[in-house]
This record gives sequence, C-alpha cells and structure tokens, in this order.
Amino acid sequence: MGVSVKKIQLVRRFNRFYTKRIGLLQEGLLDTPFSLTQARVLFEIAHTPATRSATLAADLGLDPGYLSRLLESFERRKLVSRSPSDKDRRVRHLTLTEKGRAEFASLDGRSRAKIGEMLASLKPAQQQRLTGSMTAIQNLLDPPAEASIFLRAHRPGDIGWVIERHGELYAREYGWDSTFEGLVATIAGKFLTDFDSRKEHCWIAEMNGERVGCVFLVRASATVAKLRLLLVEPAARGHSIGTRLVEECIAFARQAGYRKLTLWTNSVLRAARRIYERAGFCLVKEGRHHSFGHDLVDQVWELKL
Repeated sequence: MGVSVKKIQLVRRFNRFYTKRIGLLQEGLLDTPFSLTQARVLFEIAHTPATRSATLAADLGLDPGYLSRLLESFERRKLVSRSPSDKDRRVRHLTLTEKGRAEFASLDGRSRAKIGEMLASLKPAQQQRLTGSMTAIQNLLDPPAEASIFLRAHRPGDIGWVIERHGELYAREYGWDSTFEGLVATIAGKFLTDFDSRKEHCWIAEMNGERVGCVFLVRASATVAKLRLLLVEPAARGHSIGTRLVEECIAFARQAGYRKLTLWTNSVLRAARRIYERAGFCLVKEGRHHSFGHDLVDQVWELKL
C-alpha cells in the first residue's frame, strides 16, 4: 500500500519541529559538551551496568566502529572504564567512572528539568494527551512483543473519549451519521448523571497504556440490567478484549443481584453479535428501522442470570 506525499510531509514537519523544540539542533545537548548520541550512550551504560560494546551497538543500532571510537574518547576523558568479565576474561564490560556518573547525573538532571518545564506549560488534560500520543507513536512504530491488556473503571476524561470514538469509528466503518454520536452522548451523559456504583459500572480497556475499548452496564430495573456501548478499537481487535469486557459485565450483573441482562444492537454489527452469542445471550426480538442515515435491523438480546 502506497503512502501519500502529504503524510510523508507531515511526519517530516513533525520531526523538524520536535528536534528543534527539545534542543537537538544545538551544538551541545542541553548546554553540555555532549552530542545526542554521546548522551544516549552514557544513559545506556548508566542504566545497564557491565554492558558490552557489541550489545550496546546492537541495542542502539550504531555502527560498531563508530561506537568504538566514541567509547575510546570517553575513556580518554575518564568517563568510562572497561573491566574484564569474571566468567570470560576476553569479554570486557563497560561501566561509568565516578567522573562519568557525575557528568551523567548533571546531564540527566538538565533533561528532566527541560521536560518538566515543557510539561508545566500545559494543563493536566493536555499533559495526558501529549504523553498518550507519544505512547501511541512508540507502540505503532515499535509494537511490544506481547500486548499488555488492562481493564479499569472510568476516570475523568474517559466518557468524552467514549463518545468521540463511537462517533468516529461508526462513521468510518458503517457510514453512520452524527445522530448516532448524539445517541451515545445521551447514554453516556445519563450514566454520569445517574451513576450508582453498586448497580452500574463502566470498564475501559487499555492496551500498552492506551484506551482501546469500553463497555457499560446500567440499571434498567431492580432485576434487569443493560449492557451498552461495547467498543474495541480496530488496532486492538484479535486480542479477545470484547469478550473480556462482556464477561466483566456478566460477572458484575450477577454480583449486583440482577436476574437478567439485556442489550440492544443492530444486525450489521456482526463481530459484536458473535461475542454475545458465545457469552450465552439469546436473540429475542428484531425489527426494521431507519436510523443514523441507514435502513437497519435492530435486535434485542437477553441473558438469564
């Protein structure tokens, strides 16, 4: 699949902006005599005691010859020392000297202060958005070998995300218009306004620290609960997140004393329907309607608890 020139230009523009913003264009990083590469090598040695130059070159993607010359300059400046391994005298490990540790501590402190200053200029919600976006970039370009999935209760800001993602995803995947986003906003707003923690709950699914899914359980009557607003981001599908969210709803409903769990969906949402069927829900009613700009078939599913 080709990549548009516009997207390439956007990435290059961001790279130019960010390298300038964090001071990488200066002769010395953070007003020190160290370049970015030198600072990174010091960081790795400080945080990985007794590492080897070959390991360091592989981890950082550096040419071994270039790294060797850099390390020799550090040794001449008495920042780094090499010591033979206890197990194999031919292997030499890298460690920071006392002077090297002092230089690194100063460099690390300057870096922390610079980033702290940048974040302090933003409101807490903006800080969260910035760091979340950075995590998203890292996970997209260098996906973790194994996804870390975590389900938690909702926090401030989550409900706005639920509304936004429903509106965007259903418009993109099914062509639904903004009336659907309005419906989601009504349901989510009522949940916040009337929230009863003993009888209702919202689960937010996170994968590698990012929000990727949600589901709500709300009270319909003293004996009946409703499962609502199940969503899983496209990039997170295939990890059984939807199944886990539905299972949490069922377990909570039973614990809260409900006798029946019901949900409303549309036949076009096939992946969600398969999750409901596997969980034991039964289709009890369906009918044609025109909503969200389309002719649809809505369905009511029930699960006896």
